[in-house]
Amino acid sequence: MSHTYEKVSGNKAKLTFTIPAEQFDEALQKAFLKLRGRINVPGFRKGKAPRRMIETLYGESVFYDDAFEMVFPDAYEAAVKEFDLKPVDRPNIDVDEIGAGKELKFHLEVFVRPDVQLGEYKGLTVETEQQKLTDELVDARISQDQDKASRTIDVDDRPVQEGDTVNLDYAGTVDGVAFAGGTAEGQTLKIGSHQFIPGFEEQMVGMNIGEEKDLPVKFPEEYHAEELKGKDAVFHVKVNGIQVTEKPELDDDFAADISDFNTFAEYKDSIVKELTEQITRNNDAAAENALVDKAVENAEMDIPQAMIDDEAEYMVREMAMRMSYQGLKMEDYMKYTGQTMDDMKTMYKPEAEKRVKTQLVIEAIRKAENLEPGEAEIERAIKDQAERSGQDPEEFKKNLTEEQKNYLKDSAGIMMVLDLLKKDATILEKKKESAEEKAEEKEEEAKPAKKTARKSAKKNAEEAPAEDAEQKPAKKPARKPAAKKTSEQNAEDAPAEE
Repeated sequence: MSHTYEKVSGNKAKLTFTIPAEQFDEALQKAFLKLRGRINVPGFRKGKAPRRMIETLYGESVFYDDAFEMVFPDAYEAAVKEFDLKPVDRPNIDVDEIGAGKELKFHLEVFVRPDVQLGEYKGLTVETEQQKLTDELVDARISQDQDKASRTIDVDDRPVQEGDTVNLDYAGTVDGVAFAGGTAEGQTLKIGSHQFIPGFEEQMVGMNIGEEKDLPVKFPEEYHAEELKGKDAVFHVKVNGIQVTEKPELDDDFAADISDFNTFAEYKDSIVKELTEQITRNNDAAAENALVDKAVENAEMDIPQAMIDDEAEYMVREMAMRMSYQGLKMEDYMKYTGQTMDDMKTMYKPEAEKRVKTQLVIEAIRKAENLEPGEAEIERAIKDQAERSGQDPEEFKKNLTEEQKNYLKDSAGIMMVLDLLKKDATILEKKKESAEEKAEEKEEEAKPAKKTARKSAKKNAEEAPAEDAEQKPAKKPARKPAAKKTSEQNAEDAPAEE
């Protein structure tokens, strides 16, 4: 057996094969023995007709496809290994010569992981929005703990007020006729939450426990139920109970109850430290993503569509898995949104292309800089992953599978690339646009474009959105391609809410 390799383009390879006649004849005989029991030949019981008789009746090519499938995998795998190819799609095969007593000759073209021509990736200058610690952030974080420590108490000595949680019965009618979903008993509603249609909650303020009242309202023009859009309605309501949320005072007792600290000052200091570390991580991740995006922008590559399609399918599977954790099914989601699986894949393709480019550029930088993680880098990746999952690093390390160890080794390599990109980089703070500036920009975008295509393309490249600050580039191995047959020949046979 012999094979040759030819590079057709940066993302496509051509392989040419010659299989000795003896090897292909042996495959033909194996194909005959495999299939003879399923082929009908008049005058013979199944499996008893001689090979020559079957070939005479169905044509001498009757066993070619199966014989080819027997010799192709080993030949293809050997060539891929010898020339260090990384196929990303099924090969397109053409048979040049085939027959009993003849050499089998064929060639194929297959898309492979593309060559990446790296541009500038060291000493880059990028702009990112940098978060800052503010009193508002600290207060909001403390307020979350305060809400957790709050308690709900019954109120029976006053009427309904804004902010109360009310237990009520209601029955809605339009033109005196009840409508589907407009009646309920024992419902809870926080006054001021705007869960119900406009005017409903406001009219409940001042009602007492046990009081009944008719509330005239109007359904919004954009209401989800077509038959109720813009309709005048009346809801007869009864207040069954009133509750109020009582928040604890922000003092030392609160700090002792909600944390491991004895004073509110110590507790607040811990919140400041926690938020500072979180903001630092977010800003660091934002800088890393901006640098990677810039390195990708500066690189050149010709990506096979198969790689983008494969990544888009992977992203859809990721989404389905996340939904399953919440008890949801992808089929139900698509039915609810009116989308098909193809729609989902199409939606993900732009992000899939960006992911593929990122993976390829990171791999190319690793190769160019010979960045191979050692024990220290792998330990750092393990510690980072353990902290993210809230586990002790040593315990986390003990329970790692071989597959997880390989993943963390790749993660360590990615972290080395990120460190390299950050080493001599200049990170500038991107000024946040004010509400007025955003409004002016939208108004400007609505006007006829006057820029040249070149300027617009430059602006788009400069303003390409960065990935989520918490999201870091990931690495995923390509699929192993399967063989394709030479031919198809075969001788076998709640409405009240907004």
